[in-house]
Amino acid sequence: MQVFQTDKIKNVAVVAHGGAGKTSLTEAMLFNTGVLKRLGKVDDGNTTADYLPEEIKRKVTTNTALAPCVWQKHKINVLDTPGYSDFIGEVKGTMRVVDSLLFTLCAVSGIEVQTEIIWEYANDAKLPRVAFINKLDRENADFYKVVKGMTESLEGSNAVPILLPIGKEEAFKGVVDLLGMKAYVYENGTATKQDIPSDMKEDAETFREELIEAAAESDDELLMKYLEGEELNAEEIKNGLKLGMMNGKITPVLCGSALNNIGIDILLDFMVSYLPSPSDLSQAENIESKPLAALVCKTLSDPYVGRLSFFRVFSGVFKADSVVYNANKEEEEKISQVFVMQGKEQLPVSEVMPGDIAAVTKLQYTETGDSLTVKQDPQILEGIEFPEPTLTVAITPKSMGDEDKVGTALAKLMEEDPTLRLEKNKETKQTLLTGMGELHLNIITDRLQDKFKVGVDISDPKVPYRETVRKSVQKVEGKHKKQSGGHGQYGHVYIDLSPTDESFLFEAKIFGGSVPKQYIPAVEKGINEAMEEGILAGYPVTQVKAVLVDGSYHPVDSSEMAFKVAGALAFRRALEQASPILLEPVMSIKVTVPDNYMGDIMGDLNGKRGKIMGMEPQGRTQIIKAQVPLSEMYRYAIDLKSITQGRGSFKMKYSHYEQVPEIIATKIIEEAKIPAEE
Repeated sequence: MQVFQTDKIKNVAVVAHGGAGKTSLTEAMLFNTGVLKRLGKVDDGNTTADYLPEEIKRKVTTNTALAPCVWQKHKINVLDTPGYSDFIGEVKGTMRVVDSLLFTLCAVSGIEVQTEIIWEYANDAKLPRVAFINKLDRENADFYKVVKGMTESLEGSNAVPILLPIGKEEAFKGVVDLLGMKAYVYENGTATKQDIPSDMKEDAETFREELIEAAAESDDELLMKYLEGEELNAEEIKNGLKLGMMNGKITPVLCGSALNNIGIDILLDFMVSYLPSPSDLSQAENIESKPLAALVCKTLSDPYVGRLSFFRVFSGVFKADSVVYNANKEEEEKISQVFVMQGKEQLPVSEVMPGDIAAVTKLQYTETGDSLTVKQDPQILEGIEFPEPTLTVAITPKSMGDEDKVGTALAKLMEEDPTLRLEKNKETKQTLLTGMGELHLNIITDRLQDKFKVGVDISDPKVPYRETVRKSVQKVEGKHKKQSGGHGQYGHVYIDLSPTDESFLFEAKIFGGSVPKQYIPAVEKGINEAMEEGILAGYPVTQVKAVLVDGSYHPVDSSEMAFKVAGALAFRRALEQASPILLEPVMSIKVTVPDNYMGDIMGDLNGKRGKIMGMEPQGRTQIIKAQVPLSEMYRYAIDLKSITQGRGSFKMKYSHYEQVPEIIATKIIEEAKIPAEE
C-alpha cells in the first residue's frame, strides 16, 4: 500500500450500539472505494472487519478491526469497533488513536444505550463526530425521529442534517444533499443526480437554513455576516461546519442504507472534506521531522505471525528494519516488517508517516498502552485508560493436568485484552477470572477451546469466609504426650484466647520457666498453623489474641515438634469454648446510575443486605455509595445491567469483615460438613 502524508490521512472509529450496522457500513465503504469487489454480509460471515471465529459464529463484533481505504486521494483508516458493553475496552483503546468518530444510528431503534455511553466518552475526549442514520429501508424507519432523539438523549449533540431521505421504508431510494441542494436517487448502488422532488423543496429549504445558521454560530465573523442578512458562500458554510465539529458544537447527520449501498459515496465525500486530519489536530509544526513517538493501542495474537501490535504514529516516521525504544519498559525493540492491516490481511509497508496507523509483529517487551520512541529522546505518550472488569468467575480445567496450559493461554489472551484480570485466591484455592460481563467471559472460554485447545469449566467463586471468637477464655490446656520406645514426645501448654482488632497477636507470659524459651516460637507456630482451618466450616481464623500462660516440659522427651502440636491442640480447644462465629468480607461500592434508576438500585442493594452510606449527584447521574457483603456481589454486573438497561456502572473494593447473620451462617456451616460426611 502506498505511503500517505499526514494531511491526507483520516482516522475514523465507527461506533454504535450493537446491531446498528457498523460492520455493514464499514463493508460498504470498502466496497465503494474499490477495496472489495463484492459486499460481504454479517449474516453470511464474510465481512472484512468481523473475521475472528467467535465474531463469525455469534454475528457480533468483539474486536476492533482496521480497514483502510482510499477516496479522493485521501487514506481513510476506518476502525470498526464492537457495539456491546462487554467490549467497551476495545472502543476506549480505539478512541485514543483516532481523530473523529462516526456514530452509526439505527433508523428503527434510534438512540440506544451503548450510543449514549460512547457519546459521553466522546464528550470527555473532545472528539469531533458525525452521525450516519442507517437502515432507512427498514419497516418503521424514521429519520426525523432519530434526529430528534439525538437532541434529547445525547448531551451537546446539536444534530444538523446534511442529507434528508427520499422515500420511506421500502420506498427509500435516495437522499437530498442540503449542501449542494441536489437529490441523488440510487439504483443498484449507483446514484443519479436530480433536482430535489417538489414535495421536499420546502423541507429542504428549512433544514438548509438551520444548517447555515449552525455553521454561522461556530464563528463570530460568520455570525455577524449572517445576522446582517448577508448570504454565506459555500466555502464559508464549509469552514463554519468544520469549526463547529472541531469545537464539539455541531454533529452533522447523514443517512442511507449500508446494505443497499445508498448514501455511502456521499458519506465518504463528507469524511474527506470535513473530518480533521492528524495535521489539523497536531500542536507541533513539521511533526514528520520530530523524534519518533508512537502509541501501541491494541495487541492481537495471530496464529501465523505471532503477536501483532497495532500502533499510531504521533510524530516522526516509523520504519521497517529499524530499532525503536519502548520508553515504558526501557527496552529496545527490533523492528523487522511493518504492516498496514486490512481486516486480517497484512500488507507490508516500508514506513509509516505521522498520523497513520499500522501494525508490527513479534515485539518482545511491548504491551498495549506502551510508547515506542527513540532512546536519545524518549517520550512517554498519554496511555489508555481501560474500564475495570466487574464480573468474576472461578475457572477449572476440564482435563486434569491442564493447569499450566490454561495459565499460558490466559496470559496470551490478557496481552490482547487489558480488561481481563486473573488471580489465584490463596484462601479458596480457586483461579479467578474477571471480565466485563457474561458475553465477554463466554467468548474468552470459547477462545481457550478454539485457539488453544484447552477447555475450562466456569463456576461462581467461593466466598473467602473467616472465623473468629466472640468471648475470652482462660487457661485452656493442650497436652501432647507420646511414648514409643527411645525418646518420647512431650509438650504441655495453657493458653488464654480473646478477640482483638488485629488479625493475630501472640504473647508469652511464662513465669518460672514452665515452658523453656526455646520452645515458645514452636507454640506460636503451632497456633499459626491451626488458624489456617477453623472449627465451624474450615475457614481461616482471624482477629484473635493467644497468650501462652503456663505449661510443663520433660527434660528428655520435650521438643519443638511436641510443643508445636500442644500449641495447636490448645488453640483448637480454646476456639470451641470462645463462642466461634463466621465472618464475611464486606465491599465498599460506588454505583453510578441515571437519576431515574436510583430508587430501583437502592431497593436492590437493600435486598442484597447492603447498607446505603450516601449519595452524590454528578451531572445527570447519581453516585450511590454502599457497603455490601461480597457473597451478594459476584453477579452484580449482570443485575445492574438488567436493572438499568446497561446504563449503570460500578466500582468495588474490599472494606472489612463482619459477622455473618446466624441463619446464613448455619447454612454455610451445614454445607461445609456435607463433603466430610460423604
